Amino acid sequence: MREKFISLLSQFFLGLLQLVFTKMINTDEISLHEHLRRFFGFGKFIGNQEAIIRNVLNGKDTFVLMPTGGGKSLCYQLPALIMEGAAIVVSPLIALMKNQVDNMRSFVLEDGIAHFLNSSLNRAAIQQVKDDVLSGKTKMLYVAPESLIKEDNVEFLKQIKISFYAIDEAHCISEWGHDFRPEYRRIRAIVNELGGAPIIALTATATPKVQHDIQKNLGMLGAEVFRSSFNRPNLYYEVRQKVNVVKEIIKYIRLRPGKSGIIYCLSRKRVEELAETLCLNGIKALPYHAGIDSVVRATNQDKFLMEEVDVIVATIAFGMGIDKPDVRFVIHYDIPKSLEGYYQETGRAGRDHGEGQCIAFYSHKDVQRLEKLLQGKPLPEQEIGRLLLMETVAYAESSMCRRKLLLHYFGEDYDAESCGCCDNCLNPKVQFEGKEYVTLALETLLALREKFKTEYVIDVIRGETTSLIRSYNHNELEIFGEGEEKSEHFWDAIIRQCLIRKLIRKDIEQYGLLVLTEKGRAFIEKPYSIMLAESHEYADYDDDGETGIGLAGKSSAGGGDEILFALLKGLLLSESRRRNLPPFVVFPETSLRDMSIHYPTTIEELPNCQGVGLGKAQKFGKPFVELIAKYVAENNIVRPQDMVVKSSPHKSANKVYIIRSIDRQLDLDDIAASKKLKFNDLLSEIETIVSSGTKLNIDYYIQQHVDEDKQDEIVKYFHSEAQSDSIQEALSTLGVEDFTEAEIRLVRIKFLSEQGN
Repeated sequence: MREKFISLLSQFFLGLLQLVFTKMINTDEISLHEHLRRFFGFGKFIGNQEAIIRNVLNGKDTFVLMPTGGGKSLCYQLPALIMEGAAIVVSPLIALMKNQVDNMRSFVLEDGIAHFLNSSLNRAAIQQVKDDVLSGKTKMLYVAPESLIKEDNVEFLKQIKISFYAIDEAHCISEWGHDFRPEYRRIRAIVNELGGAPIIALTATATPKVQHDIQKNLGMLGAEVFRSSFNRPNLYYEVRQKVNVVKEIIKYIRLRPGKSGIIYCLSRKRVEELAETLCLNGIKALPYHAGIDSVVRATNQDKFLMEEVDVIVATIAFGMGIDKPDVRFVIHYDIPKSLEGYYQETGRAGRDHGEGQCIAFYSHKDVQRLEKLLQGKPLPEQEIGRLLLMETVAYAESSMCRRKLLLHYFGEDYDAESCGCCDNCLNPKVQFEGKEYVTLALETLLALREKFKTEYVIDVIRGETTSLIRSYNHNELEIFGEGEEKSEHFWDAIIRQCLIRKLIRKDIEQYGLLVLTEKGRAFIEKPYSIMLAESHEYADYDDDGETGIGLAGKSSAGGGDEILFALLKGLLLSESRRRNLPPFVVFPETSLRDMSIHYPTTIEELPNCQGVGLGKAQKFGKPFVELIAKYVAENNIVRPQDMVVKSSPHKSANKVYIIRSIDRQLDLDDIAASKKLKFNDLLSEIETIVSSGTKLNIDYYIQQHVDEDKQDEIVKYFHSEAQSDSIQEALSTLGVEDFTEAEIRLVRIKFLSEQGN
């Protein structure tokens, strides 16, 4: 009886405890949701937000991986408002801090609730910030890492209660991240000096390697990790060949009137030029880069946010933390340095879950430029930079689902074979049986004992006898050279697809080393059918995004009406024979290709095609426009109306200056110096002028710098032997030992000007 009574009493108290505990939890939930509704007006949390906030409120270190537009800011803003003391938010950009503080102040009546402390403030403003922080008004203090490590700021922060530290854009900590900032690596030491408080690190882009590096440097390897999906289903991904890129961009934007977009360029000069060209063509655009005065830069940003302009042309500095939900397109004029950067920048499109188009233009010359930028840096930085760049190249050239590639890069699986929302899935390449090639790749990796990177593995497969391979005696392996019939490009695609299918992986500690997985070892033991697709092949393009050498170095690189092009080619041969001139003197092939795209039907329209000036149009154009007009009428062709891309006036002024200077017989070296041009660039300008049909007489300069015998030989070559106007072909035929490129270019200008203009 006594035992039964004790048992009943125990059950009663247990039930009472459960009731109290449940009540506490329910009250806590109501309280947290009330805070959310009170401060931000939201009815519910999204994704992992609630779990992350609870973890911070419980005083635990927290690592947050959440894509752009996923609501990262709320994960530290709400707990900062609830907790005692002030949260220190480390943020990388002044513009980002201002945007976040303005946004935070819009939710509450008290302006002092959020402040930033950085170099943009004067003494009075800094004192106001410190007064508000010391009084307890401020719940969030945004600082740059450079400000955080200043001695006087450290001493000031020792006087306040710090609720927690939020490290925003935490990928900046890692040298493997795309925005590496060395100052970020000193944050842990400052935290230790100021006294313990939990840390929440947040980033929209971190590979497993970068994540490990961040946690290690912040001393939070034991942190709770919250990873949201990186998949943005509303974003469309496409990579285009870099051909006629300015014209393509103008055409693209004109088809989307009134829609907001961002165009990213790698150089400040390109940003300025492109923004100016867009404005000249009726598109409301402004530039944004670090070289612009800070007041103008902030004004341009605000005009974009307030929709006074449609397009911002920017370097990568723009967009970090900019909360504009309705950006409808993000265009990369140049391919970015890393996939992290690319993903973060494209993530600024469609943050309202509406339409978001992500278009990147790609050429090998972009890659070469980026590789040159790495030169001069410490070797470890060069190695890291090159590995990150090669990941971007692999993404651009791959024919696999781009969504699958991006998610795999960030350590996330995407099981669907096709996303239906990228160029590769909408236009799939023909697949082939890859069992034999995958087996060879995996067996080579095994023979090399999994101690080498992709390039080395490919060199062994293809039988390249490099000094490094000979030093390891790997040229004596039985497998050496087994795949020599296939290109380096082909084998790179095979290895990339092995990574996606988890047959191999990249080692995190020694990033880049290829390691077999258990799945890969099983494949070697028992190979099975595996369907693969070859990657895209891209041509080389010049600075204007156009291919070929040509007279002015330009060509449309394919495209257009192939039937019309063939008819124009036939007419060109017939006209050149009738006039006893090489075909390229009448019109270079690049001009014919442009005619086949734009269908000019009058002499007045013909100069809108590249390589055709009014003089050349009037001299040679009549039969060509007549043929095109007949073809258009017979085939009911609807012609594009956006043929003309207006260019900046100062470019035309340059050409006028060059023409007038040559008329006055000024030395070409002096003309180049006066316009701050390299001599080769001046020759390119002159070639463009001549190819457009303007007659220039540079005899006075040629007589001083090129022997008469050489002049005669070059003229004879172009008149009677040359199949095209290519300098490289001319050098090869005439002899590199006897002639320089400059000599041939100068005489070619004279020849084409006299014969064609």
